[in-house]
Amino acid sequence: MKNLKQKNVLITGGASGIGKIMARIMLEKNANVIIWDVNESNIKNTVNELCKIGNIYGCCVDVTNTEQINNAKCEVEKNVGQVDVLINNAGIVVGKYFTEHSIADIQNVLNVNTNAPMYVTLAFLEGMVTRNSGHICNIASSAGFITNPKMSVYAASKWAVIGWSDSLRLEMKQMKKDVNITTIMPYYINTGMFDGIKSTIPILDPEKTAAIIIRAIERNVKMRSISRSLYFFARFAQAVFPIAVIDYVAGNILGIYKTMDNFVGRK
Repeated sequence: MKNLKQKNVLITGGASGIGKIMARIMLEKNANVIIWDVNESNIKNTVNELCKIGNIYGCCVDVTNTEQINNAKCEVEKNVGQVDVLINNAGIVVGKYFTEHSIADIQNVLNVNTNAPMYVTLAFLEGMVTRNSGHICNIASSAGFITNPKMSVYAASKWAVIGWSDSLRLEMKQMKKDVNITTIMPYYINTGMFDGIKSTIPILDPEKTAAIIIRAIERNVKMRSISRSLYFFARFAQAVFPIAVIDYVAGNILGIYKTMDNFVGRK
């Protein structure tokens, strides 16, 4: 989707963090932006701040709730129009050993990170297929291709997103539909979601990361890892080396396995 001008762009988790930055950049590109978020006060603040730039519309939606999704979809189509670009950005993390997880922890992470993008996509995909036009961008994570202690359920949720997202891309191709799918796999982003982590690999700047994601949508990039060196290491090492070697390099040299030791997260 080379030109975003006057396109209707829906961003889940769009009232804070990287979602809010992407909303601003989309407005600067003269797109019409719809943000969905579970935090109503953040939505109001974001809409009040960004309405000076362009057309922005906010809805308070729990993206794990299919009834709320369908109601909000009808509201968006009535007040803004058909969604041209969907960015599934909402996500949560629980940073502790799996033995410390409750059933609720597991359900919440999988519902928000894995099920919700499917629910939201399903709500809008039929219209895109009928119009033979649209773009869906799914924000996964580098945790979706490299394992890490204290991220077990989060990693599982993102591995699932990558598998689903790229399978959906192939389905659209087989169906000969001009609905494009982009899968994004960023490293840690400095938005507060991963406060407390320590990494020898540079933590990503939110502004630059948001710009990379939007550029990937404009250029119809199929998959984009934001930390290409880590992606190359993971894919190459997994294909060539035994697990013991991968563990040694990732744990002792790159320090990946210790990044979550001092995790605090967003308060």
